[in-house]
Amino acid sequence: MIATWCWDLLEPYLRRNLTNRGVERPTRKQVLEEFARVWPDVTATLGVQEPYAGTIRFKWLVRLPSVDTEPFLDDPEGWIAARYGGGKFKLNLHHGMHFVNTKNFKTSGEPRWGEVPALDLDA
Repeated sequence: MIATWCWDLLEPYLRRNLTNRGVERPTRKQVLEEFARVWPDVTATLGVQEPYAGTIRFKWLVRLPSVDTEPFLDDPEGWIAARYGGGKFKLNLHHGMHFVNTKNFKTSGEPRWGEVPALDLDA
């Protein structure tokens, strides 16, 4: 089972995949089959907005493979706050190298992400 908010981010990508493969009007069953096909290769990358040289940039904190996302999907704000404290966060979903969608989260509390090393996206 996947959280509704995450399904809403994935479904347009799944439908687009099917349309690109010649399925003009994908059925619910076809969309679910496409989900089963792509989900194992989906990753969720979480970044935090941080001040930088008079502007902002994103410090990427963690990349979760789909098999490790359940606690995050169940309560994203709680999961983020428990690990990184307060801030403005961005979640990017990818299927392999393909960008799927993004969602922003804002958590309250003392920021604890400053001490976390940035994720090396090139690794």
